Amino acid sequence: MRLNAERTPISHSHRYGPGSVLPMSEHLPVLAPELVSLLAPEPGQTAVDCTFGAGGHARAIAELLGPTGRLIGIDRDPAAESRFAKFAVEAPCRTLFISADFAAGLTALRGEGIRPEMIYMDLGMSSMQVDAWERGFSYSYDAPLDMRMDTRQKFDAANLLNEWPESRIVQVLRRFGEERYAGGIAREIVRRRPLSTTSELVAAIKAGMPAAARFGAGHPAKRSFQAIRIAVNGELDSLEQALPLAWESLPVGGRLGVISFHSLEDRPVKQFLAAKARGCVCPPELPVCVCGHEPEAELLTRRAVSPGPAEIESNPRSRSAHLRVAVKIADEMARAGEVG
Repeated sequence: MRLNAERTPISHSHRYGPGSVLPMSEHLPVLAPELVSLLAPEPGQTAVDCTFGAGGHARAIAELLGPTGRLIGIDRDPAAESRFAKFAVEAPCRTLFISADFAAGLTALRGEGIRPEMIYMDLGMSSMQVDAWERGFSYSYDAPLDMRMDTRQKFDAANLLNEWPESRIVQVLRRFGEERYAGGIAREIVRRRPLSTTSELVAAIKAGMPAAARFGAGHPAKRSFQAIRIAVNGELDSLEQALPLAWESLPVGGRLGVISFHSLEDRPVKQFLAAKARGCVCPPELPVCVCGHEPEAELLTRRAVSPGPAEIESNPRSRSAHLRVAVKIADEMARAGEVG
């Protein structure tokens, strides 16, 4: 397989022994049984894990792909590549790793003509990124202002907070954090420049909020940290690019699954899949359909699947997770080619 090694370096690992049991990850994958059930992997198929992380979902999927199947992992975090290498040693299927964000990784796979039977994404941060205090993702630790998912990226949270104009920081906090007090927080951030640590950022956030708001539900810095992280990593832009790339890569019968953790992620996923499942788009006043538009997808989750009480108790971070899955029932691009 030839890919641009500079843009999307890859690692290959193969093992053809029959179904060995993989070691469990120390981090619990969210909604793993539900994802596996809805994707329904079979021996010999190819699965693409767009956000490998700790590999929890990959382990569950790989067990069902068997020695003739293939699991392709994508992740932009360099730390994920070493975890994938350990996973690959004992994987009961063939493996491939692409070091890139999922939009670039999917583009590379399309360029090679790979049509996987299933593609899935587990959005947001991995548990290990949160727990690595030095990465600066958490407001619970004092750490450098980093928040980069790809540590090779030059732009980080310190650049954003110390160099962007106040008006742009307000936009980030409102758009990506839905932060009610964005204006006051941005003013305080600018007033306290230069900021260099997460504790300094937390102090600025608290100072920019009314006193009563600091003692509401959840940590007062939660929304701002989310917003800054999303902006630093371009997460929503990458998701917007990746959804159509993933869908176009699937053959008819292929399945796309996405786990999201807040409405900013879930909303575009829901809208994208709903549009693919929509049939006639004629105005309602027309007595008969004249558009000829047919659905491309069947929604396997009419409503998003959420964790049950037992999973939330054992893994509190799963509380806000939502899973949506759809199966491709028609290929619009192929159909358009036939018409042409």
